[in-house]
Amino acid sequence: MLYHLTQLLVPAFSAFNVFQYLTLRAILGVLTALAISLIIGPAMIRKLTFYKIGQTVRTDGPQTHLTKSGTPTMGGALILVATGIATLLWADLTNHYVWIVLLTTMAFGIIGWVDDYKKLIKKDPRGLIARWKYFWQSVCGFAAAFALLASAQEPAATQLIVPFFKNISIELGVMYLFTTYLVIVGSSNAVNLTDGLDGLAIMPTVLVAGALGVFAYVSGNVKFAEYLVIPHITHAGETVVFCGALVGAGLGFLWFNTYPAMVFMGDVGALALGAALGVLAVIVRQELVLFIMGGVFVMETVSVMLQVASFKLTGKRIFKMAPLHHHYELKGWPEPRVIVRFWIITVILVLAGLATLKIR
Repeated sequence: MLYHLTQLLVPAFSAFNVFQYLTLRAILGVLTALAISLIIGPAMIRKLTFYKIGQTVRTDGPQTHLTKSGTPTMGGALILVATGIATLLWADLTNHYVWIVLLTTMAFGIIGWVDDYKKLIKKDPRGLIARWKYFWQSVCGFAAAFALLASAQEPAATQLIVPFFKNISIELGVMYLFTTYLVIVGSSNAVNLTDGLDGLAIMPTVLVAGALGVFAYVSGNVKFAEYLVIPHITHAGETVVFCGALVGAGLGFLWFNTYPAMVFMGDVGALALGAALGVLAVIVRQELVLFIMGGVFVMETVSVMLQVASFKLTGKRIFKMAPLHHHYELKGWPEPRVIVRFWIITVILVLAGLATLKIR
C-alpha cells in the first residue's frame, strides 16, 4: 500500500522513485515486520497467558520438557500478522506471485489455527483429525499449484531445474501440479515436525527464507539470471519483499521464542511457514535447492518416517525418540546444544544452496 502511495507521489517528488528498488523495499519489509513483532509480541503473550492457551507436554518425552507445560502457544499468529502487514505495505500488490504466496501462507495458517484451537481451547487431544488436516492441506496445495501453472509466462516456469548443472532441466508438464503440491505440503509438514524445541524451527526458516529471497531477486532480474545461467522468471523478483517480511517477522518471534521460550508458534505458525518456503521455492524454480537448504527439516521428517517404518516392520525403534531432535535430547544433549548445532547445520546447508548459483 505504501509502495503504491509512493508511486503516486513520484510526479511531485522524484525522490520517491527510490521505492521502486526491490532491495530497499525488502529491507523495509524486514524492519517493518521486525518492529511489528517486537511491539505487539508482549501484548499477545499476555493475552495467550490470560486465556490459558498453553502447551501440553507429552509425559513420554524428555523429562526436561515437563517444565514447559502451560507455556503460551499459537504464537505463530504473530509471525503471520507481521509478515502479512509488512508485505501489504511494501510489495507491489498487482504482482500475482505476491498474492499466491501470501494467500497460501495464510490458508495453511488457518489450518494450523483450527488444529491448535481444537487441542488447546476445546481440549481435544486429537486436534484437527489427521485425514481432515491432510485433506485441507491438499486442497490448498493443489490450489496454489493450479494458480502457479495458470500464471506461468515462460517455459522455465514449469521445468524442474537440476542444481550444479547449467543446462539440465526437466519439463514437468502435468506432473508440475503434483510436484508443486508435494513441495508445498511436504515442506509444511516438515517444518511442523521440526518445531519441537525453543527456536529450533524458526531460525532455519529465517535462514532459508533469506536465501530464497536471494534466488527470487536474481531470478526476477533478466541480466542476473542470464549471467548466472538460471531461469528468468518474470515478476518473481517481487517476492523478495515477502521473503524480507518473513525474515523480519521470524527474527521478531525468535526474540520471544529463544530458549527458554516465552511462547511457542504452534501449528498455526509451523504449517504456514513451511508452506511459504515451499511456494517460494516453486516460484523461483529451486525445489531441489530447498531440499538442500532445508536439510534439517528433511532430517527431522525422514527420522519420523524411518522410526514408524522400523517399528511396524520389526517392532524395534531406530532412534530413542523421533523426531530427531528428541533422540539427541534423550542421549543427554542439553536443549540449547541441540538447537544451536541444528542452526549451524542449516547455515552450512544454506551456503551450499547459494553456491549452486555459481557452481554449475
